[in-house]
Amino acid sequence: MARVKLTIRLFAALRERAGSEQLELAELPDALDVAELKRILEARHPELGSLASVRGVRGTTYVSDDAMLEAGEEVSLLPPVSGGMPEDEPLERGVFEISSEALDPELARRRVTHASCGATVVFTGTTRARNRDQDVVRLDYEAFDVMARTEMERILADCLARFGPPAEERGGAPDERRLRMLVLHRTGTVEVGQPSVVVAVASPHRDAAFSAARFLIDELKRTVPVWKKERYADGHHWIGDRS
Repeated sequence: MARVKLTIRLFAALRERAGSEQLELAELPDALDVAELKRILEARHPELGSLASVRGVRGTTYVSDDAMLEAGEEVSLLPPVSGGMPEDEPLERGVFEISSEALDPELARRRVTHASCGATVVFTGTTRARNRDQDVVRLDYEAFDVMARTEMERILADCLARFGPPAEERGGAPDERRLRMLVLHRTGTVEVGQPSVVVAVASPHRDAAFSAARFLIDELKRTVPVWKKERYADGHHWIGDRS
């Protein structure tokens, strides 16, 4: 099987995090789109952080995440511009982000908020100070990154099918069953009292927002490959329940 090599140009905050204006990536799959490229970059260069809101550019033209890339191509990755979050952030399909940085539930709420939505539900899971009859010092989270993203995409799609608008109405005019979904999960060390997972859902009505948020966190804990290790003063324990 042929392996693809690409040149990636970086700008602004991405350039600073990488310490370089461009990266050379080799040994890539021969069938590669922008979404997969971003997932591979996050795994190989975790210093870049989440690329969920980063847009791909071919030449001087924005391309969608499902745009296929060719061997030897130069691709630019652009972080959100100074105006703020991109208007076409795919929250109505659902967004999942894994981060080694602290999570901000209020920012998550603002990201899903929309004039068409009268209800916003935010669930925040934080590190509690005591569990298993022991004082918890901190949690250490580990994720199988690529599989976690794939599994969470399936869960978001299932949630949309259950609680969102009919498939034939998606992408059209706002309707009464609209959903805007965002799921954030930490990796690395999470201190007591800090958020480890945030689920934010906005919808025109509270029933759908509550139901979707509950479904997302329950399914995440059930099947997404994220593990936590509880640290105590005299040892540690891997917790079977995810998140």
